[in-house]
Amino acid sequence: MLHPMNTEALDDGTLRRWGVLVVEDDSRARAFFEASVQRSPRLFWLGSAGTVQEARGWLARTTTIPDVLLVDLGMPDGTGLDVIRDAVARFPGCEPLVVSVFGDEENVLASIEAGAVGYIHKDAAPEDIAQTIVEMKAGASPISPMIARRVLAKYRSLQSASVVGTGTAAPEAAFDENERGLLSAREHEVLTLIARGFSYAEIARLKGLSVHTVQTHIKNLYGKLAVHSKSEAVFEATRLGLLPHPG
Repeated sequence: MLHPMNTEALDDGTLRRWGVLVVEDDSRARAFFEASVQRSPRLFWLGSAGTVQEARGWLARTTTIPDVLLVDLGMPDGTGLDVIRDAVARFPGCEPLVVSVFGDEENVLASIEAGAVGYIHKDAAPEDIAQTIVEMKAGASPISPMIARRVLAKYRSLQSASVVGTGTAAPEAAFDENERGLLSAREHEVLTLIARGFSYAEIARLKGLSVHTVQTHIKNLYGKLAVHSKSEAVFEATRLGLLPHPG
């Protein structure tokens, strides 16, 4: 049941609090997500919907802008993709995060095309989903490593098919050394760890950097690659030959 809230947008006068709407038909999962969100000082709970119809109705009527849409794809009356499309169409600032049992490339790519910023497999869902949401609002694009590998493998197979079909050289062969040197050594290290599924905090710890410095490197490499998310950065870097294709 949805209960919109008119909650103060700032926490302690400085930190923005993000409103989270959950679309999930499993009552236990909804309770798990709610408990995590309610514990976070950076988030507030907008409510939950158990069907596509209920979620779309709420989006059509609400005057409270949802900052985050936490959404499952397999709903009893349709697909969460429709909710994602409705949410980003009405609220361009809303960032959808998919948490689903579906891990196939088609659903992942369809979610990204619909507007999803991240995609987490339910089997790999973090204990503290709120922290993942906060990191996403800070610029991260969370994606389960298993799903990232599958998507990259799909991309590789499509690229290989294109090369065979056209007789043209592989994409990375078309780029000279100047383009391969597009990223700094540190940016390339960070990008490599992103592709392997590490979080900002894990990258900072591994490289002895602050999370803020890692975020700065990521912001810079996003600009150089003309992308807006982790998944886009990995795709583009792989296309340019800056990252190896997954084996």
